Amino acid sequence: MLKGRVAFLVSKNVHKFDEARQVLAEYGVATAMIKIETTEIQDDKIENIVKAKAIDAVKKCDLPIIVEDAGLFIEALSGFPGSYSSHAYQTIGVAGILKLMENVKKRDAYFHSVVAFYDSEIETPNCFHGRVEGKISVEERGSFGFGFDPVFEPLNGHGKTFAEMTVQEKNRFSHRAQALRKFAEWYVSLRQRRF
Repeated sequence: MLKGRVAFLVSKNVHKFDEARQVLAEYGVATAMIKIETTEIQDDKIENIVKAKAIDAVKKCDLPIIVEDAGLFIEALSGFPGSYSSHAYQTIGVAGILKLMENVKKRDAYFHSVVAFYDSEIETPNCFHGRVEGKISVEERGSFGFGFDPVFEPLNGHGKTFAEMTVQEKNRFSHRAQALRKFAEWYVSLRQRRF
């Protein structure tokens, strides 16, 4: 493991990196983004997806890394798109989700995020979870964020979608920020014990 407090985030998503960078900075952890191709398995559990990506990434770059993935789970759609959110976003997009939710009154949903940390010195990746409850809006709103942010209203977001919030607002309670904070607390504690 590295002696400094640095987290290497494997991602091609600059928005995700910006959110992670700001959260981890609260703990004195610097963040660098590494853009490498990793194998992305299809699985019903987000934790299995990030573990596989983390292991593959370390094989390719030989650095201690973190990987984050998240899913939007919509109750009226039996949890769809869930762990397949990235694929659903690429194929049907936000408009497709709104189409599926036409005339649906119960719009409860939640985002679930998992951050996996892995390096060559440990047997299996350590995972940290975050979850935020909310609902699907009836239309797209906002120009910030990415993915399904324009249609997700978190419960304590005062009626705003994630896409109507700045990164700082979203990071107050988002699923990703929760998981990253759990990782950061563990990582800082680990660094203090080891060095």
